[in-house]
Amino acid sequence: SNYESRLSLISGLNIYVPRDENFGHLKLSDFLGFALKSLVSTVQPALVNLVDFSPTEFDKFQDVHNLYEGGLPVPLDVFRNLTKGFTPPMFQELLRTDNDQRFLKFSPPQVVKEDKSAWKTDEEFAREMLAGVNPLIIRRLEEFPPLSKLDPKIYGDQNSKITEEDIKFGLDGLTVDEALNQKRLYILDHHDALMPYLRKINSTKTKTYATRTLLFLKDDGTLKPLVIELSLPHPQGDQFGANSKQYFPAEGGVENSIWQLAKAYVAVNDAGYHQLISHWLNTHAVQEPFVIATHRQLSVLHPIHKLLVPHYKDTMFINAFARQVLVNADGLLEETHFQSRYSMELSSHIYKEWNFLEQALPANLIKRGVAVEDASSPHGLKLLIEDYPFAVDGLEIWSTIKTWVTNYCSLYYKDDKAIQNDVELQSWWKELREKGHADKKNETWWPKLQTFNELIETCTIIIWISSALHAAVNFGQYPYGGFIPNRPTISRRFIPEAGSAEYKELESNPEKVFLRTINSQFQTLLGVSLIEILSRHASDEVYLGQRASIEWTSDKAALEVFENFGKHVFEVENRIIERNKDVNLKNRTGPVNVPYTLLLPSSTEGLTGRGIPNSISI
Repeated sequence: SNYESRLSLISGLNIYVPRDENFGHLKLSDFLGFALKSLVSTVQPALVNLVDFSPTEFDKFQDVHNLYEGGLPVPLDVFRNLTKGFTPPMFQELLRTDNDQRFLKFSPPQVVKEDKSAWKTDEEFAREMLAGVNPLIIRRLEEFPPLSKLDPKIYGDQNSKITEEDIKFGLDGLTVDEALNQKRLYILDHHDALMPYLRKINSTKTKTYATRTLLFLKDDGTLKPLVIELSLPHPQGDQFGANSKQYFPAEGGVENSIWQLAKAYVAVNDAGYHQLISHWLNTHAVQEPFVIATHRQLSVLHPIHKLLVPHYKDTMFINAFARQVLVNADGLLEETHFQSRYSMELSSHIYKEWNFLEQALPANLIKRGVAVEDASSPHGLKLLIEDYPFAVDGLEIWSTIKTWVTNYCSLYYKDDKAIQNDVELQSWWKELREKGHADKKNETWWPKLQTFNELIETCTIIIWISSALHAAVNFGQYPYGGFIPNRPTISRRFIPEAGSAEYKELESNPEKVFLRTINSQFQTLLGVSLIEILSRHASDEVYLGQRASIEWTSDKAALEVFENFGKHVFEVENRIIERNKDVNLKNRTGPVNVPYTLLLPSSTEGLTGRGIPNSISI
């Protein structure tokens, strides 16, 4: 056959990747040996068996909190059967049993450590768009009502049906035009990305909507949700457009319960898009061709090989393993995210929009309209949401990386001609575009790699994706998503219709209806187990500004500029820590009192919610 077959889990971890890209012994024992493989081959079946005697649903939020306060109580005979064959450290680490007949006790996620209910506030809902685990989607609204880019010949009218009357209550006395002109309207828009697949997705166990959320930038720098639009494909066919309905903030009663459900559907969209697009596609998947081309075309003595290779550590192996148990058909992501069996198909569809140059942080911020070019500003642009923790910290990291790349490359390339005449470098870039990203080889936006500036921008983007971008979307998964009601990944019911039995239940028992709508108990336990593994740092991790060995080059000038890079990274870390202490920057901690630490460069081993590893290694 002309295609690969999936390995049996019984066969172990014998996935071929080139020796240079294989996991080291520490990484293998810390992570894969006792974690992902066990989660799929042992814990997942145990959870299925657990359903036979344990309620399959949570009835109240406290039931979810109990996972962190005591785990699941299990009858002794069932407990012995579930844990049969487990040995330390896998026994203790994965099952959290402590031999007390309790199964899967988790560490409390940061989002509910200080306050059990602050996650439900509108302030926190909006803040996580700027400082949560997926701070890459929010953009400035530039036309009202929001317009769709989907082809109307295929999908009919997909434009938003939100009116000025719907939102004028929240504009602090401004008209919509005034709010637009003052750059105070923003949108979290998952409509166009999901609508083409929504009919297919809802044919599975999923029952969800394509969402748009409009927000207003307040005088104190925080965002206020104005309206959520939930849309479904027209029942008579795609060509008839979208069926859309608007939902609004409410203080109490059944209206508040409906608003909480509407926010949950937004979180489901965002969590699924985050995992499959922001995380898997835009870091893991797009980076692998760079790893391969670098090893194939650049000698180990080449200066660009020496610059980039630390940022490839473990990436090929973790990707190969992900294709076995995470993103594969019937894998963990299909089991735990709303896209279900259409996960990879949707990811491949959205790859069509991927643009290498737009992965640069400044370009990304300008494209989303949350920043404008400003030569007088330190990073060459001005943020329109000044208190945007991901962007503020990210720009400092970006500039520090770019300065390091510039200083290093200037040691070896004295003019543009040196770049043009570097045969290895040009072969590397040709393979990357024409074979590595073959679907994109004819795109005109690729840098030509004929000038020093193009080389700097290219290498900075590669390092940014591998280090800071991946850290920003990966290591906050458990701190924010470990409490599933805050970031549910699945919805199983639509909003109840007024007058229905479900609506009456919503009036009398809103927590039960909320929990019946999002992830089931099984899906919660499996999903939280997964993201806890993915959010951990290994014991042998090497962080931005560090190298595994000081002997990576014999060039003293290169060692000197790298030492300066490490010092600058340390200085950025100190400035981030100071910003987190500023009580006027409300988006940095929010109602849940979780400081924004995802772009703090250093970390220790474990579940820390901080740290920028050099590479995509988990």
